[in-house]
Amino acid sequence: MKFCITGGAGFIGSHLAESLLEEGGEVFVIDDLSTGNIENIEHLKSHPRFHWVVDTIMNRDVMADLIDGVDTVFHLAAAVGVQLIVESPVRTIETNVRGTEIVLELANRKRKKVVIASTSEVYGKSIHIPFRESDDLVMGPPTKGRWSYACSKALDEFLALSYWKEKHCPTIIVRLFNTVGPRQTGQYGMVIPRMVGQALSHEPITVFGSGAQRRCFVWVKDVVNALVALEKHPEAVGNIYNIGNSREIRIADLAKLIKRISGSTSEIQFIPYDEAYESGFEDMDRRVPDLGKIHDLIGYSPTLEVEDIVMRVIDHVKRQAIPLAS
Repeated sequence: MKFCITGGAGFIGSHLAESLLEEGGEVFVIDDLSTGNIENIEHLKSHPRFHWVVDTIMNRDVMADLIDGVDTVFHLAAAVGVQLIVESPVRTIETNVRGTEIVLELANRKRKKVVIASTSEVYGKSIHIPFRESDDLVMGPPTKGRWSYACSKALDEFLALSYWKEKHCPTIIVRLFNTVGPRQTGQYGMVIPRMVGQALSHEPITVFGSGAQRRCFVWVKDVVNALVALEKHPEAVGNIYNIGNSREIRIADLAKLIKRISGSTSEIQFIPYDEAYESGFEDMDRRVPDLGKIHDLIGYSPTLEVEDIVMRVIDHVKRQAIPLAS
């Protein structure tokens, strides 16, 4: 089997490339390195079944060649991270919407399977916990730039499902919840690598907002294994699946956990959203996935809890000696 991974030099993409190679697949990666890092795939470059291109998914000619030569496209390329989304809403919308249009249009020519990486952000301001794939999506107003990401990814989902229903191009949608692991950077607002970097540098560990907001964190290998299993399963086509962990932790407690496990002397500092992002920034109190649908199909269950995830991230950062604080 041959696979194309858009955004393949990113955090999740590089782990997915490793997994597909281990299973005997041939992997073609494209990444413009806007948020990805060539170092994430440096160890794969010598592999005989690994190929990489530094370019944008907006380059139709390059994308046409890549997609024509593979069986499945894992479309992970997107504008990611709250900080980047708030600062660059135009880029967010254009990358997420136009990029996905190109991928689906080219894949449809020869009915190539496409796995679309969406996000828990699409649930928006919903208070129906846990979030089920069939739930209504409750978006904030267009005057709040942070919702541009959620809206653009929701449009990607509509488009992908329409390609399946109308044109019979096989598509699968996954909504990822707070994925964490080695190679993730805190540069764009990802909370665990940012806090770990701060803790190991003995800088203040910054908590945005009150810290009462709760999140669920999932290990990257669990996400990758789910992606691979869904791609193989014929009944996954035309469906949406949550991938995550249903155990919650308050962000203030996460900061305390990271401080304790790292042995840091850092103080925990609370920063209002208006200072961290923008005036009037809106956030969700809880974001919890219902995992029943994916468990019923492929037997998915997360293997690591947040304590183990934090320990592994800290160990990785110490080994690499790479500061992750932005």
